[in-house]
Amino acid sequence: MIILGIVLLVAGFLLNIQILWAIGVVVLIIGVVLLVLGAMGRAVGGRRHYY
Repeated sequence: MIILGIVLLVAGFLLNIQILWAIGVVVLIIGVVLLVLGAMGRAVGGRRHYY
């Protein structure tokens, strides 16, 4: 999810499409939150790790 968020951010910036930029930010934040929760050993949605 983190990589997808970064790709959407770059695409939104280069193509000047604001909705891609906004979706990229949201996906990136969700990916980081899931990564942190997984690193702490807390299972989120039945999964311990999100890669």
